[in-house]
Parts: sequence; structure tokens; C-alpha cells
Amino acid sequence: MTSTGALSLVAVDIGNSRIKLGEFNHPAAAPLPLPSRSVGVPLDWTDQDLRPFLPEDPRACAWSIASVNRPATARLIEWLAAQGVQDVHVVAHGDMPLAIEVARPDLVGMDRLANAVAANRLRAPGNSAIIISMGSAITVDLVSVSGAFAGGAILPGMAMAARALEEFTDLLPLVEVHEPPAPLGKSTAEAIRAGVYWGAVGAVRELVSRLAERHAPVEILLTGGAAPDFAAVLTKEEDPPLRFVPHLTLSGIAIAVMQAPRAG
Repeated sequence: MTSTGALSLVAVDIGNSRIKLGEFNHPAAAPLPLPSRSVGVPLDWTDQDLRPFLPEDPRACAWSIASVNRPATARLIEWLAAQGVQDVHVVAHGDMPLAIEVARPDLVGMDRLANAVAANRLRAPGNSAIIISMGSAITVDLVSVSGAFAGGAILPGMAMAARALEEFTDLLPLVEVHEPPAPLGKSTAEAIRAGVYWGAVGAVRELVSRLAERHAPVEILLTGGAAPDFAAVLTKEEDPPLRFVPHLTLSGIAIAVMQAPRAG
């Protein structure tokens, strides 16, 4: 599987607020490899958070890292070296087994590309795919019918939007946004929750609707830490059915390591 003959693969998705890890015992599984176990940890993780992913012999496991956070990546690589892990690979844009049809492919987030790689394993031939990822930021991306990453849209995640309202105003408080709030807020905090929540939902719905209209037939995939709470409200009735895939990014990293062939 790897140059060191590792028995398993730990795929790592390093974001701007959390790190997600998944162990893959069969990375070449079809249609989509799934982690046998996974965990999400904060960027300020401790030794105890990651040690469970080390086998008795650290050389028996390969680590593949896709990251949008360089300081967090450097810290993890340093820790792995101290543990005796010898097979560590930071996934680069050129490792992704898909065409990237944007002006600057080198500036696309690795998580977005990993999602596209995994989507190519799931979409039916002849269909395009829309990928909604709910994290620190929300992304709505398109995989073309030929299997290329065709671009997308990026907007603030709900926690980020709520934090911006508090940070860039004098009197607005910081509020948490979770369950669907009433659309009519009767207090400042309720009004912020309504605006942040339904504003994000409306933006995603509009983006999905416009992309689906132009790139039919299309499949819609949803992933990300905040995704389960919003799955029921993110698309309109006239949109294609939405499929929640919790480990889409980690699966895409695992596929990229194996250099899987593209769907088309």
C-alpha cells in the first residue's frame, strides 16, 4: 500500500478550527473507502488525543495529511516524527486524481479537492455532483460530468458569521447558533440567530438551485461537522435528493493516496 509496507493508513484533514482523523484498513475499497474509526480534535490537541491512532509499532501505519493550516501541519509532523512514524505524506495539489478547472488550482483548499475526489466515486456516470461542506466556512462546489473540480462558492460558516457580528460591532453579543431558530427574533440574540442561520441556509439553497439548473443531471452530497443539523433544510423540494456522507473528505484523502482512477 505504501513505500514502507504499512498495514493501515491514517488520513488527516487539518482545517482552521479542528483536525479530523480516520484510520483506513482498506483504502482501495469500492465504491468509497470508509474509516474503521475516526475522531475530531481541536487544533490545540494533546498527546492523549492522537496516541490512540498509533499502532504498537508506529512504522506499521502511514499518515497522509491534507491541510489548509500550515502551522497546525508543522506541529503534527513534528509530533509524528517524535513518535517514530516514518511514513508521513502531506498531500499536494498534484496528488489529487482529478482535473482542477479553475484559474489557480494551487490555491484551492485541499479539503475541497478531497471532497471532489470522493464524489467521483459516488456519482453515477453522466451525472455532475454538487458538494456542500459545512465547517468553519461553508463551501458549495461542483464536480463536472467529466469528473473535474469546476469551482464553487465559499461563505462564512455560522459560528464565523456570529463571531464577526460580535467582533465588528459595539453592542451585538456573541451567540451560538445550533437548532433552527424562529425566523422572527424577539431579542437581539434571537435576531442574530435567525439572520445567521436562515441566511446561511438561504445562500446554500440558492447556490444549489442555480448549479442544479445549469448542470443537470446532478447529485447533491453533504458533509462537514455541522452538516447533520442542517440536512433537512438545506435544499428546496424541487432540488435533487441530498445525500449525507459524513467522512467524504477523509475518504477522498485515502483515495488520493491510492491514486484511484477518475470517474467519467
